[in-house]
Amino acid sequence: MRIFEGFQKGVNLGGWISQFDVYDPAHFESFITEKDIRDIASLGFDHVRVPVDYVLLEEEDGTEKEDGFRYLEQCRKWCEDSGLHMLIDLHECYGYSFDPLKKGMDRERFFYDEALQSRFLHLWQRIAERFSDHQDMVAFEPLNEVVLQEVADAWNKVASSYIRMMRTIVPDSYLVIGGVRYSSVASVPLLELDLDDRIVYNFHCYEPFIFTHQGAYWVENMPSDFRTGYPRKLEEYREIARSWNLQEEVAGLIYKDGVSEIGEAFFEQIFEPALRKAQKDQVPLYCGEYGVIDLADSQDTLRWLKDIHAVMKRHGIGRALWNYKEKDFGFVGESFSSIREDFIKAL
Repeated sequence: MRIFEGFQKGVNLGGWISQFDVYDPAHFESFITEKDIRDIASLGFDHVRVPVDYVLLEEEDGTEKEDGFRYLEQCRKWCEDSGLHMLIDLHECYGYSFDPLKKGMDRERFFYDEALQSRFLHLWQRIAERFSDHQDMVAFEPLNEVVLQEVADAWNKVASSYIRMMRTIVPDSYLVIGGVRYSSVASVPLLELDLDDRIVYNFHCYEPFIFTHQGAYWVENMPSDFRTGYPRKLEEYREIARSWNLQEEVAGLIYKDGVSEIGEAFFEQIFEPALRKAQKDQVPLYCGEYGVIDLADSQDTLRWLKDIHAVMKRHGIGRALWNYKEKDFGFVGESFSSIREDFIKAL
């Protein structure tokens, strides 16, 4: 299978210019600095995935915001100086968000609304033009986590339009595109795109979800005081999910046909259809987000990382850990201090 060169071991900069608590320039100036980028490079990472929300780049009426682009361009320069590649991920666009805390969001409309799609493509045109001189180091991801399974065909059309537009500006940049169900690895086989040799199939992996999101306040029906370990028997995870009435799309791939145990074999089994699709289409495979909430036991987190990494390395799957700092998954905080050395080794 082809390899996503330069993007094999990365980390997300979530919570900086995306998913921030308050729109505050002081936060944008201080949350991620040049020192952070140097530190990331010193740990052996080869890239950063940079989520950015449209509100940093354009006003509600679509007018361009120079300051937001400045943060991205400054980060690119830091990455260049530290020898890192950079993936720009549009985490939210006007008219669409994956965020489960945004309860009133219509998560279907964007995929059938030509006006919203036109605005989306126009924003991406401006992003691409800004970074067209750096196609060797900057990759682009059109949209984070398409939620609904039923928009799979519509998303293929939008993504293909995106590819055609981007190729007029950045013909040599990698374009990193995930599927539906929050970019589930199970949705990779549903991708039908206008392919070229710089397209990458993307997925996110927080499996088993019942472990990686234990106690998560944003997961409906998840008790805040719930804790569980890794690995446990498959049926134990299933029983917990059933007891809280977690929907299967939330509970994750513990219900997938053919899954028999938890461990390296579990990741082999859930990745297998995506690997077959990538091999068939001769497209690199990339996991743009994966990680464990900081409420989990640290030794369990290490065991989980070792298992998922073993499978990713075996198949040449590039990856970007969620998350560098804060957002309940960050690894530079106090909660990781006791296992910091072992954690870095596991990465």
